Amino acid sequence: MIGWLDLAAGASGEMLLGALLDVGVPLDVPVEAISALHVEHLRLGAEQVRRQGLRATRAVVHTAGSDDDRTWADVRALLRGSTLPPAVRDGALAVVERLAVAAAAAHGDEPEEIRAHALGTVGALAEIVGMVACLEHLELERLTASPVALGSGPTPTPHGFALVPGAVVLELLTGVPVHAGVVADELCTPVGAALLAARVDDWTPMPAMRPSRVGAGAGEDDPEELPSVVRLVLGEVGRPAPLRPVVVEANVDDLDPRLWPGVLEALLAAGATDAWLTPILVPRGRPAHMLSALCRADAVTAVQSAVFSTTSTTGMRVVEARKVALERSSATVDVLGSQVGVTVAAAGDRVVNVSVEFDDVAALADERGLPVKEVLRAATAAAETAYPADPAERLAATPPLWE
Repeated sequence: MIGWLDLAAGASGEMLLGALLDVGVPLDVPVEAISALHVEHLRLGAEQVRRQGLRATRAVVHTAGSDDDRTWADVRALLRGSTLPPAVRDGALAVVERLAVAAAAAHGDEPEEIRAHALGTVGALAEIVGMVACLEHLELERLTASPVALGSGPTPTPHGFALVPGAVVLELLTGVPVHAGVVADELCTPVGAALLAARVDDWTPMPAMRPSRVGAGAGEDDPEELPSVVRLVLGEVGRPAPLRPVVVEANVDDLDPRLWPGVLEALLAAGATDAWLTPILVPRGRPAHMLSALCRADAVTAVQSAVFSTTSTTGMRVVEARKVALERSSATVDVLGSQVGVTVAAAGDRVVNVSVEFDDVAALADERGLPVKEVLRAATAAAETAYPADPAERLAATPPLWE
């Protein structure tokens, strides 16, 4: 199972944790993880809210007192001294360390000197531990996310005005695709940015997937511009649409005919699965040839290059094709004491056609000093005996359509 985060409204710890709870992670999972921190008066709750008419879950961490004097070293010791499972403990340590390093870079301090007002309060630590525990519970193969909306500013704070996006957020999301979004306020918090930077594997529009569950985690505010939610979509990896084969065609009326065998060989070497010539008449009754090559969509460029480099054409057509093909396998049959290759074509478990490899037949005829037609007759008889096909089954064969 994979997950994709829709971050059009930004991200915070409570939004990300709310989305994980809303997608179906039991509340007991983050509650037990937070309890393992052994911090008094620390409690997690969840409530159903609406944001612009959209139902969502808001995770609410309840704390008591202030912890502004806690340093990165104190937080590290707290996590290491907890009874968290190792994967959750180490995951939370990685997130908080990112916060400390980013805050130190933004403020010109050493990471060990960074205090709780920059790291996030103990409530933020609870959100981090809770989210990591939820992600470990889901056991996702991969977590991807959209580009992150950061907001814009300046925006008022208790200490004056702050620039948005903040320096710590930008430090945390270095190298990550971001944009301002439509709200003139802080959309992505440092805790949200640290969680994303530590846990998201790839930044992409919604990947090919078959959605199975969708969760929405709400932020505290409810701006008019858009719902303040993070959406989490879970699902199985989707199968990409098959690349439909194409036919590359060109009309050529001025090429020395002795060059055509080499042209066909060049097209096959470039990736064409088949190549052929058709005699045609072009305007004013001039004789010409239509060159055609069947190829996969991902081989078109190479095949086009081969056409231009080996012929005199100045243009070509590229036409989507649909191909009906039997299942084919290779085998050998005994002919005059030697092995001759055969191709067996089947529809399901029914043999429909059998053909011998002419090059093997010609080589055997030359080796034995026999007419090629006699060896071909013997090889065909051996192949049809080894792999008989009922004429009625030939008519009933319905091979699959190959895109």
